[in-house]
Amino acid sequence: MDANSSWAPGQPAGAFTATGRGPRLFSGGGGTQAKVVSTVSTIVVLGALAAVFLLAPGARAVEHEFFSPPHLWHSFIGNPGQGYYSVGAAIWLNIRMFLVAEVLILALALFVALIRQSAAPMLFPIRILATIYVDFFRGVPLILVIFAFGFGVPALRLPFVSTQPDVVYGVAALVLSYSAYVSEVYRAGLNSVHFSQVSAARSLGLSHATSLRYVVLPQAVRNIIPPLLNDFISLQKDTALVGTLGVIEANKAAGIYSETVFNFSSFTVAAILFLILTIPLARFTDRLIERDRRRRLALGAP
Repeated sequence: MDANSSWAPGQPAGAFTATGRGPRLFSGGGGTQAKVVSTVSTIVVLGALAAVFLLAPGARAVEHEFFSPPHLWHSFIGNPGQGYYSVGAAIWLNIRMFLVAEVLILALALFVALIRQSAAPMLFPIRILATIYVDFFRGVPLILVIFAFGFGVPALRLPFVSTQPDVVYGVAALVLSYSAYVSEVYRAGLNSVHFSQVSAARSLGLSHATSLRYVVLPQAVRNIIPPLLNDFISLQKDTALVGTLGVIEANKAAGIYSETVFNFSSFTVAAILFLILTIPLARFTDRLIERDRRRRLALGAP
């Protein structure tokens, strides 16, 4: 270690501290003076950004098009009599799609991950199909999957299958696409459990299925909660793509308002509503990551 740098016990390797003469760019020390400097610098940066926006030649036009208070309110509450929907009410469809898709994704992705992790010879054909499924849906853009389901399945004219509402096809596309990604997250979690854990379970007389259920899976799920939550933050946003099928969710409602009154403030409302949904989940994810980091440091784990 460089003589000019310092490391504090209990801190991860590579972390910068406020002690010694090492780099202090990312240090958490400095006391009151550091807090004052950080506060002032934040105010200066935000003030500079605000000044750039307010003093720009087209600032008034942008303010009217994207931040008009009357249009913000009218798009939020909606008025079907005048030809546009409530963005505030439409966001509930995004939430329902997200919740249904999340449950189905967790189940399907786990099934695919367990199939791909299995070494049973009789499951070899299914493992091949699972691998093809993951490669295909990870490689094809989500919007194309939504188009394929939303326009292709009804065109097949299959009994029951081809007569579902557009929102069903949209959710099915989300589930199949995201399950491919989440199955890989599951596999990473399963592989992160040390083989000694399985050996210890076997030494206690537990079967393979029992050790998987009660030893491997609980540890794997605990390790993958942060990346899972990050995937679900993206899922919440991507529910807006279902609007391309004509489903009146928040983004589609905002588009209809914009096309009706020729103002983009409705998209600002939709963006704010999505932020209200995703930011708490993002902060919760950060908190879990930090708690897991502290737990690993306390246990001396890498």
